[in-house]
Order: sequence, then C-alpha cells, then structure tokens
Amino acid sequence: MQFFLDTANIAEIRAARAWGLLDGVTTNPTLMAREGGDWRAVMRDICREVEGPVSLEAVGETADEFIAMGLDLMRNGPNVVVKIPMTPEGLKAVRVLKSKGVDTNVTLIFSPMQALLAAKAGASFVSPFVGRLDGLSQDGMQLVADIMAILRNYAMDARVIVASVRHPRHVAEAALMGAHVATVPFAVLRQMFDHPLTSAGLETFNKDWAALNG
Repeated sequence: MQFFLDTANIAEIRAARAWGLLDGVTTNPTLMAREGGDWRAVMRDICREVEGPVSLEAVGETADEFIAMGLDLMRNGPNVVVKIPMTPEGLKAVRVLKSKGVDTNVTLIFSPMQALLAAKAGASFVSPFVGRLDGLSQDGMQLVADIMAILRNYAMDARVIVASVRHPRHVAEAALMGAHVATVPFAVLRQMFDHPLTSAGLETFNKDWAALNG
C-alpha cells in the first residue's frame, strides 16, 4: 500500500518523507487556504518536495474549465495529477486529459457506480470518501470493498485512493482489502505509530538500561 499525505503543509511533507513513509500528496482548495500565502507558490513547493504523485485540484463547472485549469496545473511539475470532481462535465475532462497524457484523480466518489464511470472514462485514480460516509451512518469501507471488486472483475487500470480517512482503523481496513493508496492527514499518520504496549515496553527497557549502567 502507498501512503499519500493529505496536506498542503511543507513541514508535514518533510516529516513524512524523513520517516520513509511518503509516496505522494493530495491537496484541495481547503487545504491550500489553510496554509495561506500564494497558493501557486505552495503548489510549486509541494511538487519540488515530493517525488511521487501530487494531486492538485482543478476548479470549475464545465469540461473546458477543468481541462484549461488542469493543463495549467501541469506546469507545476511532471508529477502533477489533476483532481477532477465526479460530474458528467468532469468525466468529459478526464477523457480529454487522458488523451493528452495527463493523469487524473476523480474525487468526491460516494458510490460504486461513480467509481466505475470514472474508471471507464480513463481516470488514473478514483477517490472514495470513507469518512464522510461514516459520518452519515453509512459504511465507507464497504464502498471501498465494492469498488475494489468491480475494478478487479474487469481488470481496470484505475487505482483506488481511500480518502477522507479519519483514523488508523480506516487505513488498516483499506490495506486488508488491498486498496492501492490511503491518503491520510498528518495527525492520522502520526497516530499509526502509537500503541500503549509499545510505550510501556520502551519505558521498561529504558529504566532497565539505566539500572544496568548504574
């Protein structure tokens, strides 16, 4: 499984890379706005910091708007993946961008049929939002399982990015299902290190080491 960090924060990206856990980054306008400053400069900095795919979101309503912004976003680096919303106009843009050699990530997916349509249109990645479904008392991880089964049935090339991850259990379940990518907030990635027995064991080892050395 690959880990994409869901952030626009350079310090978080550098920390995840130092841990050897950074395979890519996903961003959106909300994350960009949170960082403040010149959003174009932030995008360029992220693309320079990350060796793997960087999903940058195209904003608009029509296919032409998505295509134009997507091609503009590609100027930030060769690792850019253009995020496109799951709409009819969005999928028209996905098809055109694919013909131009541009990788796309279809976002805001909440049903298996949406993922199937995106994969058929030529999306490189499909992003089911599990946490938002859980918030509506629906089973977000069942959505991932259904999408994985459909893509396997027809040997489709699209890769699944498990998005809207809220806690480490989402990541564990995604890995057990064979999902290709989990895009995780930095706080969730940090939580994945922790277990109370690990902390207790370290405390014991350090205390015993100190006793051994007087």
